[in-house]
Amino acid sequence: MELPEAFVRYTREVMGEDRFARYLAAFDEETPVSIRLAHPRPLPKGGEVVPWCPLGYYLPERPNFTFDPLLHAGCYYVQEAASMFLHHILTETPLPWGGAGGRLPLPWGGDGGGLSLDLCAAPGGKSTLLRSLLPDDCILFSNEPVRNRAQVLLENVTKWGYPRHYVTNNYPRDYRRSKLKFDLILCDVPCSGEGMFRKDPQTVSEWSPQNVEKCWQLQRDIVSDAWACLNDGGLLIYSTCTFNTKENEENVRWMQQTFDAEILPVSVRPEWNIQGSLLPDFHAPVYRFIPGITRSEGLFVCVLRKGGTPSPSSRKHTHSLLSGPVPSAVAKLGLSLLEPPALHVDGPCVELTYQQAVAYLRRESLTLPPDAPRGLVEVTFHGHRLGTVKNLGSRANNLYPKEWRIKSTYVPQTYQPVIIE
Repeated sequence: MELPEAFVRYTREVMGEDRFARYLAAFDEETPVSIRLAHPRPLPKGGEVVPWCPLGYYLPERPNFTFDPLLHAGCYYVQEAASMFLHHILTETPLPWGGAGGRLPLPWGGDGGGLSLDLCAAPGGKSTLLRSLLPDDCILFSNEPVRNRAQVLLENVTKWGYPRHYVTNNYPRDYRRSKLKFDLILCDVPCSGEGMFRKDPQTVSEWSPQNVEKCWQLQRDIVSDAWACLNDGGLLIYSTCTFNTKENEENVRWMQQTFDAEILPVSVRPEWNIQGSLLPDFHAPVYRFIPGITRSEGLFVCVLRKGGTPSPSSRKHTHSLLSGPVPSAVAKLGLSLLEPPALHVDGPCVELTYQQAVAYLRRESLTLPPDAPRGLVEVTFHGHRLGTVKNLGSRANNLYPKEWRIKSTYVPQTYQPVIIE
């Protein structure tokens, strides 16, 4: 792959000759394929555990995920391994309300759970991981400003199936205006995408020094809005998928100086080969994943804590803003909530064959067994719910969301399972 000359010159200087040579060598290697399971289950065939995420697995090759009904049922998520480092952060970092391990106590006593925000959440990998670590009585807002990306986020969040997880389509400044306060905010900010070059060659043609300049300034705007939404003592997790220091270390130093933010360390093991700061004279605990050095694509991440101690009055105020049904409360705050489709109903279930499951995911009509219940029926594959049909007897009308349907005309003949049931 031919990389932009300006990128090569700058990145070689930032990484140093040895790191940069290993990074370049990675372009001749197979890109790692990894998934994260929704729940513990037997090891996927030939899979290896991602060391910083116990439910993450590297696969020996890339299967045809589109035609695996268990992916659509939310049994696993296809996620790049470095992004799963969020699991390690949340289980190792002392939380502002005490303890570690990802379980958040109720900051408002018995009146409600903690409040978290993923501000730039599409397509949903980090959001679904975070939701898996939060107890059911906590609320997570996953936001995406770009409408079509927000719809992808909604699909993934809905299929993941956890409660009290809401998708919004707003700009960061809209959250600032809402006056909501959060204990934990993820900012996986839009970036120049240098860490995606190996995975997505199109990002190479979109890169330019001018875009880097545009990105680091936009990132500071986003963080400024996020910081205003953070409770005293709250955590902000900042991440990019790029290598340059302007979008990474220099932005973190700016946060430290501008907001008096505390940069928190996260324990890592030497064999993970996660790199630290590459900015001279800046030695704060930041974490870099570099292809060819770590078994991943590119990621930069840092954990920052806001000064002060959590205020009961601030949390009570936020709770009052969200009193009543969350959709109506969010609308009153000027936020745009995306309503998920009615994917499931409480009722009888009918198990589908593999070919039937694929037909259902294509939104084709089905014919269920003669003894299948009439009316609204859940259809399942290997016992996992895919969605709903309306069984008329002679046929079953397919109620799978039209915008989610598989559009490929390829017809798989046999089921090649990704995970072991």
